[in-house]
Amino acid sequence: MMSLFVKRFHCLQRKLSPSPVLTLFILRPFCYQTRHDNFPSTLSPSSSSMGPALPQSFVKTICSMVLESYYKQTHFLSSPPKLNLYIDTDSLTHEQAITVVASLAKEAGSMVALSFFYWAIGFAKFRHFMRLYIVCATTLIDNGKFERAHEVMQCMVRSFAEIGRLKEAFSMVIEVSNHGLPLVTGTFNFVMGIACEMGLVEFAEKVFEEMCERGVCPDSCSYKLMVIAYCRMDRVREADRWLSAMIERALLVDNATLTLIISAFCEKGFVSRAFWYFDKMIEAGLKPNLINFTALINGLCKKGSIKQAFEMLEEMVRKGLKPNVYTHTILIDGLCKKGWIEKAFRLFLKLVRSDNYKPNVHTYTAMISGYCKEEKMNRAEMLLGRMKEQGLVPNTNTYTSLIDGHCKAGSFERAYELMDLMGKEGFTPNIYTYNAIIDGLCKRGRVSEAYEFLIKGFEQGLQADKITYTILLSEHCKRGEIEQALVFFCKMVKVALQPDIHAYTTLIAAFCRQKKMKESEKLFEEAIRIRLFPTKETYTSMICGYCRDGNVSMAVKLFHRMGEHGCVRDSFTYGALISGLCKESKLAEACELYETMIDKGISPCEVTRVTLAYEYCKKDDSAMAMVVLENLDKKLWIRTVNTLVRKLCSESKVGIAAFFFHKLLDKDHNVDRVTLAAFMTACYENNKYALVSDFSERISKRIG
Repeated sequence: MMSLFVKRFHCLQRKLSPSPVLTLFILRPFCYQTRHDNFPSTLSPSSSSMGPALPQSFVKTICSMVLESYYKQTHFLSSPPKLNLYIDTDSLTHEQAITVVASLAKEAGSMVALSFFYWAIGFAKFRHFMRLYIVCATTLIDNGKFERAHEVMQCMVRSFAEIGRLKEAFSMVIEVSNHGLPLVTGTFNFVMGIACEMGLVEFAEKVFEEMCERGVCPDSCSYKLMVIAYCRMDRVREADRWLSAMIERALLVDNATLTLIISAFCEKGFVSRAFWYFDKMIEAGLKPNLINFTALINGLCKKGSIKQAFEMLEEMVRKGLKPNVYTHTILIDGLCKKGWIEKAFRLFLKLVRSDNYKPNVHTYTAMISGYCKEEKMNRAEMLLGRMKEQGLVPNTNTYTSLIDGHCKAGSFERAYELMDLMGKEGFTPNIYTYNAIIDGLCKRGRVSEAYEFLIKGFEQGLQADKITYTILLSEHCKRGEIEQALVFFCKMVKVALQPDIHAYTTLIAAFCRQKKMKESEKLFEEAIRIRLFPTKETYTSMICGYCRDGNVSMAVKLFHRMGEHGCVRDSFTYGALISGLCKESKLAEACELYETMIDKGISPCEVTRVTLAYEYCKKDDSAMAMVVLENLDKKLWIRTVNTLVRKLCSESKVGIAAFFFHKLLDKDHNVDRVTLAAFMTACYENNKYALVSDFSERISKRIG
């Protein structure tokens, strides 16, 4: 199954094939006049009336009409004038059109020929006739009009891009250059721009490479096109690569480009890199504006660095820029996502009382979403009512946030009521609204209902997105139904919805739980190959899998590899590896890792604390077990030792359990009933009646 998945996934990784060069027959010498056509050397306007004519005289008549229309123009501009020709294009053949262009260029000049050329390509019949472009360009080259020839080539590129023949058109540009047209940066940039507009950035890169290979020097526009294209595609690392190269070559970077990439980096969470560009912006003498500061504040809020976001706000104000309602909305949203709802509400009230900036629909939605995340649905509903009183109309996002909150709280009836209300107020529930309900139903175990609800959405014309597939994929993984989860994964690929790293991580974790590490490794490497960056959750799942499979050495390698993708190890990552080392009886390494974790200010979870202490207890090394626990505060120490005593009792290690129980009684005056019951039961089962008597006496004295 896995190999099938990989094959199907690779089907999406299509690379642009090189453009074929058209055969040189297009450029063969063309007979401008037919054998019986004695076209006069000087063209003069003639009557536009066209009776029955032979093909030769038809061409002459058209040439006369072109000249007549051309010279009637009152203003001779730098660009060819628009002709008013009344010609039956059905009667004009492709060969005749070529003859007219060539003849006009030869006898009347390039501007007249260009005027007819632009008139002709206004019709579908001639717009995609490549020889017309080539003949027009070659005649202009013969007249030394290189700039005009480039205009024709660019026109050809745009016309043929419309019908999916961009690569063919670019190949012809290169071919024409071999016949006398000097290549210029502007034409390469034009082709790159068209490619970027069409989303063919890989082809645009090939055009850039061709430009460099042919000795044409890229300018700031060349790099800027690639930066903007990759930013629009959310591929910020590639955008960073191009902008860095641009800066290295000392090419001018404008404020708009830097603003775009700062915003893009902040959106993707690469805030430190965004700040690097922000500093470069200031070094270049460009003045940061409100958009730059708001983008950085947004990035810091998304990262969870709320304190730094407010510091940036203060710097912004110091520079004389006033934060607007959008800046405040970002801060409110950031505070809500951090769980600091009351602080967010205080800032919200500040806006409510402000004379200049009143909360808008986005501000209310951010605040409502915050209350929904905390399942404070009464407050969220109260804000909805307040919002309507202020004359603001809730949008689809507002309702979706409320629906999501009610689903998380299990209030599906209210969620369905809100969906009906959306329809009455003219808002159509979108796929995000459906995802909120589907996710809520799945988490409550109502999977069949979720599928039925999704089918209703499909009947109304909705299409599943990445989140929909990932919700269903995750649900089947939770149930251990990996085959079904893979069906959804492959379906995503089939409908061109590139699975994100969360979808990969979900499948990787599922395979790891089943000790199918080869499948996990394939998915892990596949994600990296297609430029998805593993998260700490991805790494932690793999480390857990290796430890579960008894391959601790691979877990250690992966643990050290995390830094390659900027993943910060947390308590779960450390805990997973410590647990694996303990299972392999590598206590010295486990203890060293534990101390490193403490030194870094990471608090070990209870499972990690108990696991390491228990391993030392198994070796009758109670002193080292005490060392493991000595840095904990009193509350955590008591909780951990209670768990440790119960675990030791379950393993019939009554003697060492008694040691820790004594220590526990020294620190805690309130005896945990569950721990006491477990200890007494273990003593009776192991015939340690004396211990029961001693502890009973000690406890009774304390109570007395």
